[in-house]
Amino acid sequence: MSQAIAALLQRATDGIDFDGLEVESTAYGYRFETPERSERGLGTDELQDVAAEDPYVRNWYYWETAVGGHGTHRRAFLRWVEHADEQPVDERLAALTGAGLTRSWGELELTARVEDGTHTYEVRHEDDADVPLDALDTYDDPLDARHLVEEDEKGRYRPLKTAPTLQTGWAFSDLDGDALVETVDFVYPATVANWHREREDELDVEHWVETADRQTGIFDVVDELPREALEWAAEACCADSQCLKRREWDYSEDDELDVPRGDGEFPCREPCSLFVTAARKFTTLEREESREYTFELTPSEKEQLEAILDTVADGATDEIREADLDEGANRYRARYLRAKRMDGDDLSGTATDADE
Repeated sequence: MSQAIAALLQRATDGIDFDGLEVESTAYGYRFETPERSERGLGTDELQDVAAEDPYVRNWYYWETAVGGHGTHRRAFLRWVEHADEQPVDERLAALTGAGLTRSWGELELTARVEDGTHTYEVRHEDDADVPLDALDTYDDPLDARHLVEEDEKGRYRPLKTAPTLQTGWAFSDLDGDALVETVDFVYPATVANWHREREDELDVEHWVETADRQTGIFDVVDELPREALEWAAEACCADSQCLKRREWDYSEDDELDVPRGDGEFPCREPCSLFVTAARKFTTLEREESREYTFELTPSEKEQLEAILDTVADGATDEIREADLDEGANRYRARYLRAKRMDGDDLSGTATDADE
C-alpha cells in the first residue's frame, strides 16, 4: 500500500478524479473525497493516514498502475468484466472479495476476484459453471487455449472459432488482466478489439457487396449469389445456434438484410471465410433451374421428412433417442422410410434427371 500512497501523493498535484475518489492539492492543504468521507486541509502525513487501506485508493491504484492503458480495448474489457462502470467501488470490492463477479462471453464464463488485494481472473466453459475447480483440467498459460479450441467434444475440427461448440472440462485460473485478455483472444480471436471498437463507434464494417467484389480464384463467383439467396444464407449461417457473433454487416450500407442479427456480445464486422465458402456452394446451387417432381407419401411421411430436415439443420440428431419412435427423425423411423420409399438412390423411384 505504500506504493499506492506514493503514487497518490505524486498525482495529487495534478488532481485525481476516478471512480468516486477525488484528491487534489490546494493552497489550504489536500482535499480527499470519497462517497464515504470528506477531508479538507490535510497535510502530507494526514493524507497518508486517510488514504491508508482506503478501498477507493486501492481501486484507483490498480487501474492506474497494474492495468493502465487508457483508451485501449484491454482496459475497457477488464473494467467490463469487473462491472467497474456499473457498481460503486464499495459494492464491487465486496463482491470481488467474496464469490467474485462474472460475465458471459460467448460460451465462456469470466470471473473476476480480489484475493489479498490482488485482482485475479478465471475463464471456463459456461456449462462448467458449477463444477469444482479441482474437477477440471486447469491451465495458467493462455497459449494452452489454442489446442482446446481446435476440436469439439466429439473430436471434430472446428473451422469456425465462434461456433457454439467449445469443448468443456477445463479452466484457466489465477490469471492477471493481460493473461485474461490473451486467453479470450485465443478462444475468440479479435472479439475483444472489435467489441471495443463498436463501443467507441469505430467499428469498420465491410458489407457483402464489398466482400464479394474482392474475391478471386474459385471464390470469384460469389458476387453472382442472388440477393434473395443471401438472405437465406445469412439465416442458415449467422444464427445464434451456428455462430456467437452478432452480425453487423448487410448486403450493402444502404441495403439491410431482413434476417435476425443474433444476440452475441461481440459484433461480426464482415462475412467470414466460412460464410464465403458456403456462399460459393450456394451460388452454384442457385444456378440450377427448379423442376417439378411427383412423390407418393402418406401425410405422416411428409411430416417425417420435414422433421428430418429440421433436426439435421438444427444439429439435433444426437438428441433423438433410439426408443423415441414418435420423433420423425428417429433413426429406426428414418431407416423404415428409406426401406419403404427409396428405390435404389431415388425417392419413390423418381429419377432426379428426366432422361435417367
